[in-house]
Amino acid sequence: MIETREELDEIRKTCRTMVTKSSSLSAGTAIIPIPGLDIGSDVAILLRLIPKINEKFGLTPEQIESLDTESKVMVMTAISNVGSKMAGKYITKKLVVSLLQKMGVKVAAKGATKFVPFIGSAVAGGISFTAMKYMGNSHIDDCYEIALAAMENDLPANATEPMFEPKPSELD
Repeated sequence: MIETREELDEIRKTCRTMVTKSSSLSAGTAIIPIPGLDIGSDVAILLRLIPKINEKFGLTPEQIESLDTESKVMVMTAISNVGSKMAGKYITKKLVVSLLQKMGVKVAAKGATKFVPFIGSAVAGGISFTAMKYMGNSHIDDCYEIALAAMENDLPANATEPMFEPKPSELD
């Protein structure tokens, strides 16, 4: 389990880098004028990316299941409060397609622009990059909130920072 805000911030930073790389890959695929290639690619990218983000934050179903009962309840409550559709869940193709459909306007616009010579492919790539970045960063924000809530609920009621063991040199 994540113990400090600094550790949580570092995980968020690492995940944002992963999202940017995945968004670039999505944009690169979107500029290829083959119908359906970009949607299939986006599904494949998200099927890899979302579980990696969940894992970094300790929010895969297996990680949650391995927690003690009290911690598990705290995490599941935090997931429910945040309203995340992807944290703590098995990420399936059906779930990813459903999320992409909710972004339908951007996806439809991306598909239509591909057939405008030259400029259309660039626009499709830009839309794809932006949509993928939005979805990934939104998920990171949800996971961050969930992990922060779980971390803060794990503290004693009067504590404001995580408790650390004193170093032997501090005991002298």
